[in-house]
Amino acid sequence: MSGFDSGDCFLADCPARLAVELIADKWTVVVLYALSRGPVRHGRLIELIGGISRKVLTQTLRRLEAHGLVRRHAYAEVPPRVEYELTPLGATLIDPIHTLTEWARTNGDAVLDALDAGPGRETGHPLSGHDHPAPMY
Repeated sequence: MSGFDSGDCFLADCPARLAVELIADKWTVVVLYALSRGPVRHGRLIELIGGISRKVLTQTLRRLEAHGLVRRHAYAEVPPRVEYELTPLGATLIDPIHTLTEWARTNGDAVLDALDAGPGRETGHPLSGHDHPAPMY
């Protein structure tokens, strides 16, 4: 017996599972964090985040907008100006993101040590050997 029943969250078709899948995307948390201090233009998001293509950022922003976490505001100006900001729903994720960030700061070395000691070391995993990119916080 697994200890789960059909009403548990995170099982098939549960809204909580959809929400976790959304925020578990590689770029979602980073984009939400980048928007946490107020409205930001697309080009500035590229600069703040680093390592994300324009196409992937656009796809991520559209997905977040469709799920009610981000609002897109297009100004009627020449040249056109578009800004993105968190919705009140999106803003509710900032505290959990800060908590996750603190966990990463506290435990990041232990995670990297485990990675170095594990199978990744023999296969030349790109993050083994502590030659890691600097964190974005």
